[in-house]
Amino acid sequence: MHENGAKRPVRGAVVKVLRHTRTDRGMTLEPFASRCVRRGEVHELVTTDRWSDQPGARVDRVGFLGFAELVRGGVVDRGDTLLIGGEPVGTVLGFDGCHLPNHYNILIHTPRLLTGPCLSLAPETDVVFAPAGWRSPGGGPTG
Repeated sequence: MHENGAKRPVRGAVVKVLRHTRTDRGMTLEPFASRCVRRGEVHELVTTDRWSDQPGARVDRVGFLGFAELVRGGVVDRGDTLLIGGEPVGTVLGFDGCHLPNHYNILIHTPRLLTGPCLSLAPETDVVFAPAGWRSPGGGPTG
């Protein structure tokens, strides 16, 4: 059964840049393939170069990009493309809820661990979670 239909991108902006990596973080992949998010929520953007979408998988190797405030709510799905400053960064792997109800760690699969400075992040940099095949206002596909 195929239940996913079209959706709009979820938009936000960086509010705090993070600069560190860890190889022993111990995050746990939530069993959910998607999460509804609201305008005004702040969530942490975390990269990992490991891929396992099995619920409960342990995620130790992480790089911290920063926190983003959502200016447009919606649904973030595993497989969405994360764009920062208009550039694709990686693919949503899933969610870690160790800090709930404060915020989710949104886990982003990337070829190597990335931190905020790796991408020259600054507060107010645009963040977009885009569905596969989404075309930016400039007309180009995201992946």
